[in-house]
Amino acid sequence: MIPDLSLAHLTVISLTPPQTVDVAARTGYRYVGLRLIAVTPDSPGYPLMNDKTMMRETKARLADTGIGVHDIEFVRFAPETNVESFLPFLEAGAELGARHVVTAAYDPDRGRLIDRFGALCDFAAPFRLTIDIEFFPWTHVANLSQAAAVVAVADRTNSGILVDTLHFDRSASTIEQLDSVPPSWLPFVHLCDAPAEKPTTTEATIFAARAERLPPGEGGIDLRRIMRHMPPGIPVALEVPMDQLTRERGPEEVARRAREGAARVFATMERESK
Repeated sequence: MIPDLSLAHLTVISLTPPQTVDVAARTGYRYVGLRLIAVTPDSPGYPLMNDKTMMRETKARLADTGIGVHDIEFVRFAPETNVESFLPFLEAGAELGARHVVTAAYDPDRGRLIDRFGALCDFAAPFRLTIDIEFFPWTHVANLSQAAAVVAVADRTNSGILVDTLHFDRSASTIEQLDSVPPSWLPFVHLCDAPAEKPTTTEATIFAARAERLPPGEGGIDLRRIMRHMPPGIPVALEVPMDQLTRERGPEEVARRAREGAARVFATMERESK
C-alpha cells in the first residue's frame, strides 16, 4: 500500500509555508516538511519563528486542510554554530506539531560536531522532536557509516539518521551498512530518483541534489531495493526539486509528478511482494 507521504519543502521551495500546505492538500500528500532556516544564501527559508503573521496563516491552512507538519529544517552544524540560538526554531516546530528536525554536518571537528549534535538533541527533547543528521557526499558526514558513528557516540534517544535515496546512492553507502543500522535510528526517508550515471564533480553533485532530481521510478537508483531494507512502515517524504519543470509548469506540477512516481514505485513493490 502507498504510505502517507510528506511533501519536502525543497520540492516546492519557491512556495511559502501556507502555499506549500495548500499544494500538498491538492496533490494527495498527508504531511509537509517546512524549511524555516535557509540552507544557502541564494535559496529561501521561511522563519516562522520570527514571522508571527505567516505562522498564524500556516496554522490556519493546516487546520483547514488536515495536513500535518512532519519535519522542519535546516540546521547546519558549522564551527561557529551556537546551539542555543535554535531554541526559537525548535519552539516553532513544536507549535506546528512537527516531529523531526533535519540537520547536516559542516564542521570538520568531529568531537565538537558530536557535542553540538547531542546538545541540540537535549534542547529538542522537551519539544518531543528528534534530531536527525542527513549525510551529504560533500559534507563532513559524507555517508551512512559516518552518520551512524555520530548517532552512536552522541547516544541520545531522540537522535536519528535521515537517509535520502539520492545521497545514499551518490555516497556509495551500501545495503549492508543500512542493514547494520538499528531501525530506531531511521525515523523517515527522503525518496527521489536520479540518472544512473553519477556526476563527476562536487559542483555537479550539489547542483543535481539541490536543483534537478527525478520523480521516483524515473531514474536509475534502485529505490525498491533500498526501501525493502528500510524499517517496515517508515514514513516517506518526497524531496524532488525540479527547477526546469518548476519554471515551465509551476511547483504544483512538480509535487504532483513526484507523488505519482512514488505511487507507481510502491504499487510495483506491492505486486512483487505477492
